[in-house]
Formats: sequence, C-alpha cells, structure tokens
Amino acid sequence: MAVSKAQQKAVHKYVKANYDRMELTLPKGQKAVIKAHAQEMGESVNAFVGRAISETMQRDAEGGIPNEQP
Repeated sequence: MAVSKAQQKAVHKYVKANYDRMELTLPKGQKAVIKAHAQEMGESVNAFVGRAISETMQRDAEGGIPNEQP
C-alpha cells in the first residue's frame, strides 16, 4: 500500500514535534557491529542505543565509576 504525500508530511510533522534527533559518528565497521548486536537482542538500533545511554546514565547517577581518561 502506497503512502500518500499528505501522510508522509503528517508523520514528519509529528516526529519533528515529538522527538529530538542526534547524529552519531563511529569508526568504520562499528555501525555493522552495533546493528548485529541490536538484532541479536531483538531490538532496533535506535532502541539499543537509547537503552545503552539510559542504563549508563542510571549507573553513573548511582555512583558508577566513570571511565578514566589518560
């Protein structure tokens, strides 16, 4: 079933109003590794990245040890 231009426009308007977007730059090959892991876990890349960030932020807030920078 084809999606009409009006429907595409409505979806775009909804997404723009309700979501923030971020661009992520990774070393070559890392995208495929992340995508494969997300699929193994039964989730989208977006869901996996969001979960990874949320869990890390929660762990940090609970007194987790941040990575030491050299």
